[in-house]
Amino acid sequence: MRQLIADRYEIKEIVGSGGMSSVYCAFDTLLERHVALKILHDQFGEDEEYVERFRREARAVAQLSHPNIVTVIDRGEEDGRQFIVFELIDGENLKELVGRVGPLPVRRVLELGAEVARALSFAHAQGLVHRDVKPQNVLLNGEGQAKVTDFGIVRSLDAVGQTETGTVLGTSHYVAPEQARGERVDAQTDVYSVGVVLYELLAGEVPYPGDNFLSVALKHVNDDVPSVLERRPDTPLRLASLIESCMAKLPPERPVSMDAVVGELASCLAELDRRDGGEATMIVRAEPAAKPKRAPRRRAPRKRFPVWPVLVGALLLAAVAIGGIVLTRDGDDPAAAPADPVRLRGIASFDPDGDGEEHSERV
Repeated sequence: MRQLIADRYEIKEIVGSGGMSSVYCAFDTLLERHVALKILHDQFGEDEEYVERFRREARAVAQLSHPNIVTVIDRGEEDGRQFIVFELIDGENLKELVGRVGPLPVRRVLELGAEVARALSFAHAQGLVHRDVKPQNVLLNGEGQAKVTDFGIVRSLDAVGQTETGTVLGTSHYVAPEQARGERVDAQTDVYSVGVVLYELLAGEVPYPGDNFLSVALKHVNDDVPSVLERRPDTPLRLASLIESCMAKLPPERPVSMDAVVGELASCLAELDRRDGGEATMIVRAEPAAKPKRAPRRRAPRKRFPVWPVLVGALLLAAVAIGGIVLTRDGDDPAAAPADPVRLRGIASFDPDGDGEEHSERV
């Protein structure tokens, strides 16, 4: 039986479904083209919070006209059912790509990473933070171009550039420490998630594996950032340094903006081209920097120690050696006690897979 939505969109087949909505391949009978039709589940049709969240996604993406962001075509309601119409991206997402071919070539990682970062930089410039950046939410079109999608939990930045506290949203394998703790998030939260995505594209696995969402979230909060070089030794040092910087535990220690990430990825690609004797293939808006810029730190600067005591010490040791005097030490310094782990707050509202907010389907 032919099913039309709004007397215009003919549903063909289901593409994906999550906790909040389902996505269908549909045919636009007015413009005669295939589209992606996202419909809010019936059980949420009377819930004002979910309805407003669904509408907010449509409004947010509608103002984001960018080549690396999935385009919104239409939004409406029929018989109490909310729907959004997107351009149809008939390709796999980055998670599926890595699952199919394994770790990606360095050049491909740099190109895809720059496309994702440019899309998010544009969203940030419009005052929006994605909050659920992950490979599943990056689709590839027929030309292999990255398209960021699923702005289902996007939030506008307020006057101080941050979103509200008290709710943990996102997906555990890509969640930033401040996000896992239920603290305020901003553009730096997306920077962290981009670092995790870059790591996975290179290593073929997430930096903090695990099946339990709580244990994975705690690793993001407490564990040292793993070096991608251990999994992928051929990773350029500059790129490895960028990933480590993006995944810093404290937001002020990460690159100061997504534009800075774009610029650093451009510099990495330029170095790769010089090494291979080719020409750069990626054009970006941001100027490359020697190192990714970081937000201002709020702690005291490290002390710099003078060089002359080291030289004097070396001369004294040489004199002692000539004299045949043997110096010994009675013992080692006691090991410093490990710091207490940071505890999560508001974890009861954490969504382990992001499905509660509809963040994993493919359009």
